[in-house]
Amino acid sequence: MGRESLQLKPGKMLCVIWSEEFLKLFAKNLCLRGSDSESMDLKDSLHTMLKGGEDYDDLSKPVPNLKGAVIEAIHELLGEMEESASNIAAQALDHIHSNEVIMTSGHSKTVEAFLKGAARKRKFQVIVAESSPSYQGQKLARNLAEAKIETTVITDSAVFALMSRVNKVIIGTHTVMADGGLKALNGAHALTLAAKHHSVPVIVCAAMFKLSPKFLCSYDQDTFNKIVSPHDILGFTEADLVSKVHVQNPVFDYVPPDLINLFISNIGGNAPSYVYRLISELYDDDDSDL
Repeated sequence: MGRESLQLKPGKMLCVIWSEEFLKLFAKNLCLRGSDSESMDLKDSLHTMLKGGEDYDDLSKPVPNLKGAVIEAIHELLGEMEESASNIAAQALDHIHSNEVIMTSGHSKTVEAFLKGAARKRKFQVIVAESSPSYQGQKLARNLAEAKIETTVITDSAVFALMSRVNKVIIGTHTVMADGGLKALNGAHALTLAAKHHSVPVIVCAAMFKLSPKFLCSYDQDTFNKIVSPHDILGFTEADLVSKVHVQNPVFDYVPPDLINLFISNIGGNAPSYVYRLISELYDDDDSDL
């Protein structure tokens, strides 16, 4: 199911993530049928590991109330997704302090909610890289300015020059990969590299449903990335150049985990090295190759 979705929508990693979360919910309700709510997790049961999986259930038998249980679990998952941004924003005061200078890039609704949550009780300044050629950073800057947050828009080329004045870098992401790296908006890699050079901590705001059990394969850019029209970079009006150059306009960057200091999700903060544990709790090993 996840593989077919990825073939239909290359680069749509969230299709795979949601497919795997659904399978985990279905398998959990299927395995726990007929047992009480205090049953142990079969995956973590030493007894089950020693038995070597010799006992099998007859899956041809009808399962009472399975449909209702799965639907209820899906509603709980959807509710968690809807409340994830507010849960992340509630942690803002623990990470943003008065008179700090925060740098971000692009427009992430989660980061916007996070900054607005801190602005209710703290005064700070935000520097927003405009994220050319999409210029999503301008939209974020406008929304923050309307919320009475002191905001400055800069070009992407000015990120390194201003990084020495910054206290924290806070960004969002499209997907958190299995190794703790990011599939983030183009320009995020350069931003985090500049932050590391100046020893500025990088915080990533990402809900749990953005965690993926997939790793980046350097040769699999067609699946990982999304290449869009280069018209915004080199328009057809430049007719004398169009026939002489081949322009790639990728939407996403891969950010290695060693450039990230902290993940803030709807369940709290974690280091990139802990992502593997969160993924093992979210997904079943049998569903990792969808």
